[in-house]
Amino acid sequence: MNPTSDLAFFVTLAQSRSLSAAAQELGLSTAAVSRRLAALESRLGIRLMQRTTRRTSLTQEGLCYLEESRRILADIEALEEDISGRSATPQGLLRVNAGFGFGRHHIAPAITDFVRQHPQVEVQLQLTDRPMQFGEDGVDVCIRFGEVPDARVTSRKLAGNRRLFVATPAYLRRHGTPETPADLKRHRCIVIRERDEVYGQWQLRCGTLKQTVKVQGPVSTNDGETALGWALQGLGILQRSQWHVAPYLRSGRLVQVLTDWELPSADIHAVYPARRNLSAKVLAFVDHLSARFAPLHQDWMTP
Repeated sequence: MNPTSDLAFFVTLAQSRSLSAAAQELGLSTAAVSRRLAALESRLGIRLMQRTTRRTSLTQEGLCYLEESRRILADIEALEEDISGRSATPQGLLRVNAGFGFGRHHIAPAITDFVRQHPQVEVQLQLTDRPMQFGEDGVDVCIRFGEVPDARVTSRKLAGNRRLFVATPAYLRRHGTPETPADLKRHRCIVIRERDEVYGQWQLRCGTLKQTVKVQGPVSTNDGETALGWALQGLGILQRSQWHVAPYLRSGRLVQVLTDWELPSADIHAVYPARRNLSAKVLAFVDHLSARFAPLHQDWMTP
């Protein structure tokens, strides 16, 4: 008895319009196909197919068995491609997409080490201010922040990352330290205009309590590096990722405020096509990023 072989047999049989058509596809006699189907039904204790000499039709149980058979066989195929991909030599063109700031600071240096380890891979890094879709320009791996809602892709979390409220000590001495989200309304806030987010609306959460605050300030930009520079010059309160501000928090140039309140998730993920389409170069690159970011995440953690 080979359950996997039986699954493949039944899928072929179900896709054929008759036992004779299935027999021709499988290279067996019609009698042999009929006997094998009968043996499968006997083992399962259910009738999978209604058949006559000219045509076949699935029972309700047969439809269920067919659906699950296809799913299991697809999973097995994906597993085998995954394993064989890991043993293959990474080679060819690898297209990577990331945001400007994180791409410059962390993905570009990671690529330097990766191509030294895998000289047969050519990496093309595209930095954008908007996440790309996999149908665009044949992107192989995208670096994304926050939740990954698209079920058509696979993702691996590279590092935990939080969004923080920060300001300089000098700014807080002049304008006071906000104690509640509502206090942000009277503060000078530095707003980053990005993607399709509603401009100037900051969403906060403390346990089950959620608040949305409309903020304003003297400057705004679509570039995180520029916004950080303004914050360091004391122009206002900035909402920025932990990876970007951690060095300045450690040095004391910036101070975190509203520490009891959380902002939307900013965890860092590598996002890539569904598992059955993975290649050795994609697997190797994602493994490389995962190993590289484990110690970096600890470095971002503030004391």
